[in-house]
Amino acid sequence: METCFDFNKCKLGFKVYIYPIQERVSETYSKILRTIQNSIYYTSDPEQACVFILSIDTLDRDTLSKDYAKDIQSKLDQLSLWNNGKNHIVLNLYSGTWPNYIESLDFDIGEAMIAKASLSVFKFRPGFDISFPLFAKELPEIGGERAYVYNSINNIPPFREYLLGFKGKRYLTGIGSETRNSLYHIHNKEDIILLTTCRHGKNWQKKARELNDTRCKVDNEEYDKYDYKKLLYNATFCLVPRGRRLGSFRFLEALQAGCIPVLLSNGWELPFSEVIDWSKAAVWGDERLLFQVKSIVRSLSVPEILALKQQTQFLQLFLFCF
Repeated sequence: METCFDFNKCKLGFKVYIYPIQERVSETYSKILRTIQNSIYYTSDPEQACVFILSIDTLDRDTLSKDYAKDIQSKLDQLSLWNNGKNHIVLNLYSGTWPNYIESLDFDIGEAMIAKASLSVFKFRPGFDISFPLFAKELPEIGGERAYVYNSINNIPPFREYLLGFKGKRYLTGIGSETRNSLYHIHNKEDIILLTTCRHGKNWQKKARELNDTRCKVDNEEYDKYDYKKLLYNATFCLVPRGRRLGSFRFLEALQAGCIPVLLSNGWELPFSEVIDWSKAAVWGDERLLFQVKSIVRSLSVPEILALKQQTQFLQLFLFCF
């Protein structure tokens, strides 16, 4: 930190400067910039700034995405305040692309800090970088749906209709496919409801035929029987398996629904992990030991579930008001 950050710039306090916007940015990036501009930390004077935020949209570094910004390196080199990234924070939600989804931004961040979703423990630099949760484009800029808090005098902790729930995509091949392709083994149609569909992407039917994936039809029919939101709000635990990348939208969605996350994403640096003890609010599983998940959630005692639930609801307030 001492070699990559100029603390002298922070003598006037923690002030954040945003470069003037000179090109189109995504609506998600616009929300982030507006939120900073409306905060008490914003300054329009770079001479007063402790930290600098780019007006170049670096959120989506998937080359197949419509929001992928080109020639970022040349644009950085032209910034008079860039200074090899010192005191800058680079924001990123998605990195890498099909088929490997390598955790790379395809430009040199220099000495800049990175605030990133799906950040791995191997790339994370403690005390310098920031891991934050993957969030959907629909997330409101201000406010939004209130976190769900279950309250019943005769039902503490709040056991719900289902012990464990999940509903999401099933990747036919590639990174992230192994776990989701195996969920049907522990889906029992009773208290453990784990639903997947391969009905996504442009050529899913063709791929299913080529791979002789005869389960697609059955999975899709089972998938359609359940409403996602009702399942989420009626499960005590919610499975959060990795997607193509380490992070998943399910993480925030589970917390918002008052559901205890069960994480299956080996090597994921959890959001704000340096200030949040996630062991008190979530359950870690192992992608390589999927079949142990069922016994893990069944083995937790009532006091343990109550403690997890209480901490989960506390963190709802922190994350959704942040």
